[in-house]
Amino acid sequence: MTAVTDEGPGRGQGEGPEPEWSPDGGSAPREGLEKDRDRPGRGWDDGLIARRAAGAVPQEAPEAAPDDDVRPQVEAYVPSGSPLSPRLDALRELVGLSRARLDRTDLAEAGRVLDEAAARQRLSSRHTVVAIAGASGSGKSTLFNSLAGAQISEAGLRRPTTSAPIACSWTDGAAGLLDRLAIPGRLRRRPQQSGTRADEALQGLVLVDLPDHDSAAAGHREQVDRVLALVDAVVWVVDPEKYADAALHERYLRPLAGHAEVTFVVLNQIDRLPGEAADQVLDDLRRLLDEDGMALGEHGEPGATVLSLSALTGDGVGELRELLGRFVQERTAATRRLSADVDAAAARLRPVYVAEGRPGLGERAREEFTDRLAAAVGAAAAGEAAEREWRRNAGRACGTPWLRLWRWYESTRQPRNLDRTALTTPPEEQLTARQRVEQAVRTVADDAVDGLPGPWAQAVREAAVHGAQGLPEALDELAERAGAAPGRGADTAGDEPAEPGGRTGAHPVRGGGKPPRPAWWPAAVLAQVAMTLLQILGGLWLIGQIIGVLEPGLLTPALVMLAGIIGGPLVEWSCAAAARGPARRYGQEAERRLREAAAACGRARVLDPVAAELVRYREVRERYVAVTEFSTTGS
Repeated sequence: MTAVTDEGPGRGQGEGPEPEWSPDGGSAPREGLEKDRDRPGRGWDDGLIARRAAGAVPQEAPEAAPDDDVRPQVEAYVPSGSPLSPRLDALRELVGLSRARLDRTDLAEAGRVLDEAAARQRLSSRHTVVAIAGASGSGKSTLFNSLAGAQISEAGLRRPTTSAPIACSWTDGAAGLLDRLAIPGRLRRRPQQSGTRADEALQGLVLVDLPDHDSAAAGHREQVDRVLALVDAVVWVVDPEKYADAALHERYLRPLAGHAEVTFVVLNQIDRLPGEAADQVLDDLRRLLDEDGMALGEHGEPGATVLSLSALTGDGVGELRELLGRFVQERTAATRRLSADVDAAAARLRPVYVAEGRPGLGERAREEFTDRLAAAVGAAAAGEAAEREWRRNAGRACGTPWLRLWRWYESTRQPRNLDRTALTTPPEEQLTARQRVEQAVRTVADDAVDGLPGPWAQAVREAAVHGAQGLPEALDELAERAGAAPGRGADTAGDEPAEPGGRTGAHPVRGGGKPPRPAWWPAAVLAQVAMTLLQILGGLWLIGQIIGVLEPGLLTPALVMLAGIIGGPLVEWSCAAAARGPARRYGQEAERRLREAAAACGRARVLDPVAAELVRYREVRERYVAVTEFSTTGS
């Protein structure tokens, strides 16, 4: 239920002694009270209600006791070592960490609990505020008067009888608490005290009689809901006719089941039940409370106190007075109430903090994301292209000059605009690459949010989508940088057209450097030069014999020329075979470099923001665990 706090000007908060209680419930100077007491025939008068009941009640309400206690009324009500303080701190940190991720309505109840806890801590710790609530005709006002020993709250046949909360304080110093409840001074009373041990045990009790929770007047119900959210404990008064009322159980008892330790459920009017009917009704009431989820304080276990009495005849009222006395003297009601409020707020927040499973980014999800980015950027194709480039360079260095001359001739016959066209990535390939990147981002986000609560899953997805903006362009740039070192050399003229590069999804190996040459290449080049010289020498020898310059003898020059002709391709083939291993390693290195570049870009733009959101979720989850760790209600 939603409570509206109405804090007073701060009386009872350590700012000085409380004003004197006036006979009519307000505050007045002591001088005026003494004058009134000296007037003959002047009795107590608390207004319309008191005048109506004056003829029916033989005893008079007590005069206000002098308020000689001028000590500050503020004491820390949280006992040393109480788990409430760390729970409130954890809840405060939880709300602070969650404001940017959760909707304001999700944190409204937690914020209200923190505000009410701070307000209660500033007020008197020597007082326990107990509200008496019930339905119309349940006899709660009669019980209120019986506990106070005076006719304070009007009880009668007219409904609703109680139209506003009325307070009765056994000791001074409770003005701040009553200001918080927005109970005006004219509705504040003092009880009739007989000086017995039971009255001494009630020192510190502030009893509040509430309007009927089932009143036809909406304003009465609003007052009940407001005060119930602020008091330290509640005494629910039910009668044999309405104890099973659905409105009572569904609207109050069931939602407040976690507040069992500060709840009293009193079956009133047992004088109307014959024989063992009272015990049967009381047992049925316990059954209904158990169905509501409210723990019952039986056999020494913590929980709600359930008893039967008759406020009219006084049967059982003394037992209730003793129970309230022990309850008040423990001075733990405020702590228990706030702890139950924290439990209720934590229960409402559970769906937005507790995940099913273990959400996060595992190594497998990261590797799959890297694989998808590598495929989108064309790392495998880049490695294959680098391997082919190495082998082409080996062929150029170790091939026969006649084959190199033929390749140069073929390259001169190809139009230049064809090369330019080949170097541009078709738009459909670019679109496919972008779609691959978007799919990789969606997949890794789905893996990260698996099991996360809705708000945090949305935050992780937004972080991934925001990081993916500009990721294809960034991959293009990094691909070009990664391809600069193992790029195509300046002596590529004469080879087949290069693969498209510089765009995501195509061959990204570009640059101006030549691949490194192994140590055996100079020897292979010298061998190829030797084979070429043998061919030239043999050819010149044969020409010289044909024109008659040299002595005839065709066998020797033919063998020399044949050795050069056969040796040249043999050297080229041997070099090509020897270049396969280095070319493969060179291509793998090019693929690795581009893959690492894509992984680094994806990690910086997508994985790191996603991981940061997951870390934030783990932080708030730890704070939530701290809030619920020391729960005393079992909820």
